[in-house]
Amino acid sequence: MSVQALHKTMQIGLDGARRDAAHFINGEFTQGTTGKSWENRSPLDNSLIGRVPEGGRAEIDAAVTAAQAALDGPWGALTVGQRTDLLAAVADEITNRFDDFLAAECLDTGKPYGLASHIDIPRGAANFKMFADTVKNISTETFLLEQGGGRSALNYGLRRPKGVIAVISPWNLPLLLMTWKVGPALACGNTVVVKPSEETPLTATLLGEVMNKVGVPRGVYNVVHGLGPQSAGEFLTQHPGVNGITFTGETRTGEAIMRQAALGVRQVSFELGGKNPALVFADCDLDAAVEGTLRSAFSNCGQVCLGTERIYVERTIFDAFVARLKAGAEALKLGRPEDPATNLGPLVSQDHRDKVLSYYRLALEEGATLVTGGRVPDMPGELANGAWIAPTIWTGLKDDARVVNEEIFGPCCHIRPFDTEEEAVRLANSTPYGLAAAVWTQNLSRAHRVAARMEVGICWVNSWFLRDLRTAFGGAKQSGIGREGGLHSLEFYTELSNVCIQL
Repeated sequence: MSVQALHKTMQIGLDGARRDAAHFINGEFTQGTTGKSWENRSPLDNSLIGRVPEGGRAEIDAAVTAAQAALDGPWGALTVGQRTDLLAAVADEITNRFDDFLAAECLDTGKPYGLASHIDIPRGAANFKMFADTVKNISTETFLLEQGGGRSALNYGLRRPKGVIAVISPWNLPLLLMTWKVGPALACGNTVVVKPSEETPLTATLLGEVMNKVGVPRGVYNVVHGLGPQSAGEFLTQHPGVNGITFTGETRTGEAIMRQAALGVRQVSFELGGKNPALVFADCDLDAAVEGTLRSAFSNCGQVCLGTERIYVERTIFDAFVARLKAGAEALKLGRPEDPATNLGPLVSQDHRDKVLSYYRLALEEGATLVTGGRVPDMPGELANGAWIAPTIWTGLKDDARVVNEEIFGPCCHIRPFDTEEEAVRLANSTPYGLAAAVWTQNLSRAHRVAARMEVGICWVNSWFLRDLRTAFGGAKQSGIGREGGLHSLEFYTELSNVCIQL
């Protein structure tokens, strides 16, 4: 398929026209050779958005071959300045086509325009510029080794690209989390093969147009659509031409990818599952704690890796907090993404809704008190066919309940009282996961003390989802391997060599 033909296909809107996706390999759009495809359906009303081609070994091999050729050819020959100028142009072109990317993201995910226009698309562009700036200003170490007798040796570090990076990105923040990996990978001089989630193929495809528009060499950015086992995902992680694998998604999938990465001893960078706690102390700013927890529990319909599913509240304010969070959850407006009043969209798919609903049923079986939600809401007209679900709050579960310990990834949370700081810390850390936590207190000493004891990659104090892209980001325990962000991304996306010169 030509760029012009795809451009017509990808003029994203909400007019009901069909939007087919395509692979993007070596600068060309193609439907591939497998003859297989699947339907991409809207989470809003289950209507058909378009079809997505399923890539096989041939498509993965072609994409990896193109990526290797670009490394050895025009991309590898560019200076750092030339490379980062191209990435800045990519960011600018995403901004120029803001409406196209916004509509594509909302078609795939159903999320409100207000959310995607403030987070997903701006951050997708910013990821290219920030990492381009980081690479331009990075330094390495230099040491002079005194050997005695008037002899010495000069040692200095050099960073070089790792090679071809496999990028396997999730469906909850498709553009943002894909570019969070592609941006630093390209800034460091690597090339990429992206396997986006089968649920959200459109923005990864659309980014291919941007790459061609600004003149990124062929083969630098490649996209192959597909599923996981016995499909593009498995074939990509198995490919011997892949030098590193970065993945965001479920812990079980990460374990499977690690097994594939062991062949050839390829490095991995993983952000995996979480069961994130919030600790709300009696001395908090209650207005701020309720507002922040509403966002952390229900933003993006609860489909945020960093979202809060376990809330621990000091007993003296427990009833007040539960009542106010209930009122806030019930005030959320479900609706079409283009409606400015909408602040909660559907889940990403009917299958995911079935999973979340199974936990809603399980919570009651395990003895939960249902505070609000727990059902499929009544939606008007064709929206009744969508993957809608009510924001849900429970209390009363035991600490060993499955609903308290297993990641649900929906708009739901369990609230439990605590009596002491020590108890709150113990409860927060009583999980195999360690991605994120939030602490709400106006006691500065407690804030530092508790944050330091959280076994997580990031701990927010009196805030949530506030990110400085220069800082380390990743998970502890079963929530991930490695850190990305700022200079930390270079540890994965480059190989550091030492040069030792005898003087």
